[in-house]
Amino acid sequence: MRVMTWNILVGGQDRLGAILDVVRRERPDVLALQELKGWSAKRVGEVAGELGMTAHLAPSVFGQPVAVLARTALTRTRSITWRLHHAAAVATVGDLTVVSTHLNPFSPERRRREATWLAACFFRTRRKVLIAGDLNSLDPGTDHAEALAVIDQRYQRRHLTPAGTADTRAIRALLDAGFVDVGRGIGATVPTARYREREFGVFRLDYLMASPPLARLTRYVSVRRDEVTDRASDHYPVVASFSDETEQPAG
Repeated sequence: MRVMTWNILVGGQDRLGAILDVVRRERPDVLALQELKGWSAKRVGEVAGELGMTAHLAPSVFGQPVAVLARTALTRTRSITWRLHHAAAVATVGDLTVVSTHLNPFSPERRRREATWLAACFFRTRRKVLIAGDLNSLDPGTDHAEALAVIDQRYQRRHLTPAGTADTRAIRALLDAGFVDVGRGIGATVPTARYREREFGVFRLDYLMASPPLARLTRYVSVRRDEVTDRASDHYPVVASFSDETEQPAG
């Protein structure tokens, strides 16, 4: 199974054609999308139809919708709204539960609480679960001092603990619950070339957090960086393959 997660920046706007071209090229079986500003269930259904997929959209009370799309039928869909600044779209695809989510970008403490709640809700030791999306958190085990030092103080605060250290608590909450960061070591997912002058440092903010039964099936994870994705969003897409048999990376 090939999985892709991508924050497409405020609904894609005039970049949507390029975004869909990338999705067609990568041909994910499951696609987690974030920042679907202005998208309705009808709109995501139309986009899914263009891609030969089905979709479940989770609306947002405070932020922007998120969605799960898949090439096979989605079952047991659920939307989480009030608990999160943005939202979470939950869907079952075969024996896999996918949670497409976008955690709080502004408050490290609220982001930690969101991650802790999601971990408690969805961690299953004997089931395949994937939390995919823009988690807006720095990863533990990486020295973020240099990347933090070069961004404006207004944006720096989004990634600092009350003690002034790099805030990794959201990812730590998921790891402590038992999820596996299958994309560890893939490198930064923001910013892309088009948005280098915005608020981001060179960070990895987009994650695939898998329950152990799924993590054991990981074959590869990579960030798709090229001329198209450089300009399609402020985030790069992350693609992974999960299989019982050895697969070779595509591209």
